[in-house]
Amino acid sequence: MCQPRLATKQDMPRVLELIRELAVFEKETDAVEVTLEELEEDGFGPKPKFTCFVVEVNNQVEGIALIYPRYSTWKGEVLHLEDLIVSEAFRGKGLGTSLLDQVVKYAKNRGVKRLGWEVLDWNEPAIKFYESKGARILRDWDVVQLDEIAIDNYIKNL
Repeated sequence: MCQPRLATKQDMPRVLELIRELAVFEKETDAVEVTLEELEEDGFGPKPKFTCFVVEVNNQVEGIALIYPRYSTWKGEVLHLEDLIVSEAFRGKGLGTSLLDQVVKYAKNRGVKRLGWEVLDWNEPAIKFYESKGARILRDWDVVQLDEIAIDNYIKNL
């Protein structure tokens, strides 16, 4: 099995391709707004905003796990797993497990109090995968968001 490694700036074009592939899978084809330049700056600029692990098969990145720090008022420092993506052709071959293993080791080494992420309620294969790894699915919580337009509208109404 291929071992995940830290992503490099040079991996970002393929990372963006996998992000777009995930958007298609999640039926949100037009939702990806992030650019290659933003990924490169936000991940590898003077103040990195995320850490990304990649896993390769035959010298091609076929999976990613993108994480970033958060802070819990109840727990302290926590990590958020924004996305764990494995290209469709390589799902079920252990790449997701190797990436999640790497993320959990990273979280342990940082000494965080919790590692969290979301999963779509209809994505039963992912839910079963996460539960098999010991994760709890908190079905009584709903995700709340304000997108860029909603933020602008909110500010206008202050």
